[in-house]
Amino acid sequence: QLQLVESGGGLVQSGGSLRLSCAASGFSLDWYIIGWFRQAPGKEREGVSCISSSVDVTMYADSVKGRFTISRDNAKNTVYLEMNDLKPEDTAVYSCAAFGAYASLDETCMETLRSLRYLEVWGQGTPVTVSS
Repeated sequence: QLQLVESGGGLVQSGGSLRLSCAASGFSLDWYIIGWFRQAPGKEREGVSCISSSVDVTMYADSVKGRFTISRDNAKNTVYLEMNDLKPEDTAVYSCAAFGAYASLDETCMETLRSLRYLEVWGQGTPVTVSS
């Protein structure tokens, strides 16, 4: 069974940091484009960041650029989202998802997060709360 499990969420004060993990089971993450999403209460889901397969090209939403860093550790079959200088508006449930690598033939990885056409596996999410 293909599965993604997120962890690392929690409560943090404004200006603080968290590192989220997205661990895969049943498949190897290095063959997939991995994206992080977030959804705050009453708001639409937002694509936050993505990392391509093989060459590890990374992209970020403007709202997190310069504060968040996505990375992968193929040996641990895990993708991370390092979040620094957190703000109350970053409060949301964060989820990761895996997309077929062939998506890169058609679109950038952020476009892949928006279209969801190549979605293959979706995690359950981990909540992040940033207090002011």
